[in-house]
Order: sequence, then structure tokens, then C-alpha cells
Amino acid sequence: MFVVTVEFRSAPEHTGDFLTALRENARASLEVEPGCQRFDVCRDPKDQSRFFLYEIYDDAAAFQAHKATSHYGTFSERIESWTEHKAVAMFRLDGPPA
Repeated sequence: MFVVTVEFRSAPEHTGDFLTALRENARASLEVEPGCQRFDVCRDPKDQSRFFLYEIYDDAAAFQAHKATSHYGTFSERIESWTEHKAVAMFRLDGPPA
């Protein structure tokens, strides 16, 4: 399994729209991508403009397929001007799945 984490900070005036866009992308990923096994959208309770994504894919190819979808492209374009910070990390799941 291939794990991707993403940390975002949105412009404070766009946190509601940012959260909506994140949720829509997560829902579409889980519904239409057979290689996407998990897509959690998390938000810092002390800083509403700080978000964390935890995504699990079958493999790196499934993640690349995710990035090629139309919903991901729409999401990326939509949040571009709202994003103040973005950090992506990739891991291999070495323990038993939950």
C-alpha cells in the first residue's frame, strides 16, 4: 500500500470553501478510483485554516492515476489561489492495515 499525506494551510478567508473542495475531492476519489482505498480530510481544531489529508492507494501507480483524474485537476485549480502552504509526503505502509 502507498500512503500520501498532505498538509495545507488555506487563506483564512477561504477556509470554508477550502474544506468543501477537500471533501468533494476525497468523495470523488473514493467513489471513482478503484486504487484509492482511504482518503481522510482532517482539520486542526485550534487553527481552522490548517488541514491534513491521509490517503491510501494500492500502489504508486494508483496515486499517479489519482493525479490524472478530472476531479483532481478541478480541485487543484480551485484551491490554487486559496493555498498559503502545501507539503506532500509519501510512505509505504509496512504494518497491517487497520
